Amino acid sequence: MEHPGRRAGVPMKLLEYQAASLFEKHGVPIQKGVVIDSAALAAGAVKKIEEAGLAFPVVIKAQVQIGGRGKAGGVKFAENAEEAEKLCARMLGMDIRGFKVKELLVVEKKEIAREWYLSIMLDRYTKSPLLIFSPVGGMDIEETARTSPGRIARVPLNPMEKQTPLYVIDYVLDKTGTDKNCRAALLDLVQKLYTLFFAYYTMLVEINPLAVDARGALTALDGKIEIDDNALPFLPDISAWRDKLQEDADVIEARKSDFLFIPIEDDGSVGVMSNGSGMLMSCIDLISKKGMKVHAALDLGGGATAERIAEAVRIMLGRPKITAVFICVFGGITRCDEVARGACIAMRKNEAAGKQLILRIEGTNKDEAARIVAESGLPITVAEGIPKSVEAIFALHQKEGGGAQ
Repeated sequence: MEHPGRRAGVPMKLLEYQAASLFEKHGVPIQKGVVIDSAALAAGAVKKIEEAGLAFPVVIKAQVQIGGRGKAGGVKFAENAEEAEKLCARMLGMDIRGFKVKELLVVEKKEIAREWYLSIMLDRYTKSPLLIFSPVGGMDIEETARTSPGRIARVPLNPMEKQTPLYVIDYVLDKTGTDKNCRAALLDLVQKLYTLFFAYYTMLVEINPLAVDARGALTALDGKIEIDDNALPFLPDISAWRDKLQEDADVIEARKSDFLFIPIEDDGSVGVMSNGSGMLMSCIDLISKKGMKVHAALDLGGGATAERIAEAVRIMLGRPKITAVFICVFGGITRCDEVARGACIAMRKNEAAGKQLILRIEGTNKDEAARIVAESGLPITVAEGIPKSVEAIFALHQKEGGGAQ
């Protein structure tokens, strides 16, 4: 039975400067930097840089929640104040793979001897934190895994232990053929990341690259932190950052009702709703196998009333590219008759849109739900079981001339 109000956690991806502030709070060495936005630019970006005590040359980095920003022109170097002013003006507002740059992080350019990779992630396979280390940093870890698999070490960490054992550090260094000159510094850094990992309910804490200078000192040159958004009620400082992040308008709208809305494929035409992430993924898989594409998914959570169901369906029907909405519910805390009433409420308000709704309901008050739909006269198809529901969606798709997308 589903848990009321609880749905699968998704990561809230922090911007780099936000990750850096958490690093600094936990004693992880970072570069001194300053954030430049449109207001700071208007007041004089160079003045802001100088007030922060930064010395030229500097690195100017676009703050977006997506990788590959360097290749897209989101990382630039400025040798002097004039260059910095021009680059800040040029980079603010630029588009990087669909994300508009609203803030820049400016840091001093650092001379380094080596670049490493270090992360701790939540590993669902081992059900534990997973430490990943590589002496080949500065690139995607996936690329390193493809080109140099022997230079990556992965170690599951015992979540019941508060301290990282020294033998773990020795193992990752030996496994990757890395000298042990920085053994003590790496142990200290991993311990700090491990503490941060639990303190903020993170799903990923990553430093790439982790700079090693000529003295063997370690510094985080870039950071990525992903936090389970189910934990945000316990993290008011992190919740305050969420408003600055760029999200789909319907993601924000759904969140107001404690729904999880997930955009999937922009050219998809099917919307999928359910009261559980496992069922959502199963439905998406079956729809995809029929050659159709899912535009978006919405997790209702548990205990949804007719009014909440209607609101969720309204959000789905409001997506112009969605022509059919599939609601797949196992009635436990969420009663089937409430689902049917909510679906009818939303469809009556959107009859002119010409969209179809396919309803698969099983469980509490199933027969009552079927009666409500049958008497409504609305374009709602009730199907027995998920496979037959997918066949019904496919039939509608074929009727509209969609074919296999």
